[in-house]
Amino acid sequence: MYYIGIDLGTSAVKLLLVRDNGVIVNSVSKEYPLFFPRPGWSEQDPADWWAGCLSGLKELLASIDPREVEAIGCGGQMHGLVALDARDRVIRPAILWNDGRTGEETDRLNTAVGRDRLSALTANIAFAGFTAPKLLWMRSHEPGNFARIAKIMLPKDYINYRLTGIHSCDQSDAGGTLLLDVEHRRWSREMLSVCGISEAQMPRLYESYEVVGTVLPGIAAELGLREDVKVVAGAGDNAAAAVGTGTVGEGGCNISLGTSGTIFVSSKRFSVDPNNALHAFPHADGGWHLMGCMLSAAACNRWFCGDILGTRDYGAEQASVLPEALGRNRVFFLPYLMGERSPINDVNARGTFIGMTMDTSRADLVQAMLEGVAFAVRDSFEVARSLGADISRSRFCGGGSRSPLWRKIFANVLGIPLEMVKTEQGPGYGAAILAMVGGGLFPSVEEAAGALTEIGSVTEPEPELTALYEDRYRRFRRIYPALRPLFPELL
Repeated sequence: MYYIGIDLGTSAVKLLLVRDNGVIVNSVSKEYPLFFPRPGWSEQDPADWWAGCLSGLKELLASIDPREVEAIGCGGQMHGLVALDARDRVIRPAILWNDGRTGEETDRLNTAVGRDRLSALTANIAFAGFTAPKLLWMRSHEPGNFARIAKIMLPKDYINYRLTGIHSCDQSDAGGTLLLDVEHRRWSREMLSVCGISEAQMPRLYESYEVVGTVLPGIAAELGLREDVKVVAGAGDNAAAAVGTGTVGEGGCNISLGTSGTIFVSSKRFSVDPNNALHAFPHADGGWHLMGCMLSAAACNRWFCGDILGTRDYGAEQASVLPEALGRNRVFFLPYLMGERSPINDVNARGTFIGMTMDTSRADLVQAMLEGVAFAVRDSFEVARSLGADISRSRFCGGGSRSPLWRKIFANVLGIPLEMVKTEQGPGYGAAILAMVGGGLFPSVEEAAGALTEIGSVTEPEPELTALYEDRYRRFRRIYPALRPLFPELL
């Protein structure tokens, strides 16, 4: 038997074909465009997502008998607003998670509704990337389009709709809309009212491992699948990635170093950060999690090396960073290239190099960029610790985690061992595990993740280097507060 995991990312969709023993037998990736119609805006056409998925599925299944596929799961980029009309046509391009146009709407929610009330209703405060501020922006700036909305969906839910014809949303992804009562796992009627929408416009809620339907007959015929192939609700990308690394149940931690960067702490108990520096969302295993999210993580590496230095040979750039320079760099980098979410929640924050002198080298800047991302993740790590999370080690995943140098920097900036699982395929593998649970192969997400995830390597911190980075981190923490008043004047 086979299971399909789909990872609907920001730059591409990645599809995995996984045997019932957890072995990946094929993978396909399809890129699609990302549009920036104005500075700070970020959009995509959902038709491009579906085209990539459909063509990718055909390639994925070419080497097997498609009738052996049992179930499909999808993980995907969170928070994006997909608005459908009464005929289920996409009304406008999807406004993505990293879109910064909703500063006014975010501020209005946090002041008019109030942070305390928002936290009581949704376990979170408003962030510019969340879905609710996007709806308010659409109501103010595109009232004609807003009036046509019949159904509101998230990116991976649109893929599930195209597969099944059913409007669905899982709990983990719904938690990032600011429209969900996270504690009670239901849509918040008060927040829907604030945004001028009704519960009828929202998709039905499911747990991530629950089956929402089966593949439509036409799609099944086109792909050669059986018509009883199950489609599970899936999960937001971070929850799906956590499942794929075995970060489930009580007290697990996963740090993901992808385009964005996250620290993810799983729990069987609902809890809220009283300062709302971390997000509180449902987890794909049926529990909850706290999550800190920085908007630009590995994206900083791609920007600095690719766009500024003009090279995609990241390994060669990192090779120029000498071991004896670690923990001793005099240059610092604030990685706020698109503003920042956790824990500062500042859409005006900007990327900054500081501390350069005439003898600053190219390698110093590369090192500062890598360290700045690690320091920013530690900011959220410290908040999680202050809430009582006992994080003595963490799983580590995402494209940036494949860099030995970055792993070493992270392990010593955080002062904990970082574990890499043998099969690290991000949200796609977690989505396949959810499909296995929905398909009846495992009784629970915890049991499935425990059986299918295995540690491949561990990067240990080094006491002397950890001490050096402790000093550097204390200095890093002083830079943003000093520059914060200046950032709005730079816009």
